[in-house]
Amino acid sequence: MYTITLTHSHFLSILQLASPALPVGAYSYSEGLEMLVENGTIKNSNSLKNWLEAELNYGSIRIDGAVMIRGLEAAKMGNLADLKRWNLWLSAVRDTEELRAGSWQMGRSLIQLLSKLAPETLPLATAVGYPCNYAIAFGIACAHWQINTDAALLGYLHSWANNLITAGVKLIPLGQTAGQELLLELQTLLNVTMSEILTLEDDNLVCCSWGLSLASMQHETQYTRLFRS
Repeated sequence: MYTITLTHSHFLSILQLASPALPVGAYSYSEGLEMLVENGTIKNSNSLKNWLEAELNYGSIRIDGAVMIRGLEAAKMGNLADLKRWNLWLSAVRDTEELRAGSWQMGRSLIQLLSKLAPETLPLATAVGYPCNYAIAFGIACAHWQINTDAALLGYLHSWANNLITAGVKLIPLGQTAGQELLLELQTLLNVTMSEILTLEDDNLVCCSWGLSLASMQHETQYTRLFRS
């Protein structure tokens, strides 16, 4: 059993950052799910679960998580050069315009929120420059509130899974209970994925996300859309 120790204030901080109520616009993105539901690849709770499991095992969320903790460590050490370098690197590895734009928009929204909640983070945001990816902005917030790396990463992954399950509930559609059952079933894999990401060296930041990339590219021209990606 993997144990994470947090003070009460740190626990509340990561709950706030990972909350679906955080006003960064995460609810407006499906990361290709909308296209996958339309073409029949995802049509029920089981196929959605299989997709999410594949993404956690092999997909680009692993890269996002790895860069988030690198951003956290750089922000904690005041290493502005590394913070900016990882932000540029993450922008460069995005496969599609929609995925890049979504990351930038959520990053911008979180930076704007932090400017109100924690003005002390502004020098870090300024050093990163615009556009700032969401993973980097999340890392900056976690560094400011002194959330340890394990909890920050697990919160980041859980927030990602929660957002996509919510999108699936709307699109397939699924019942709210089915969505919560799926989120509960993913808990073990979320813990395993967190542990694996923490061991990734810089030279091993790779993923297999061609399915997501194709779905995202097709979504750009999808006729009717509820989501921005």
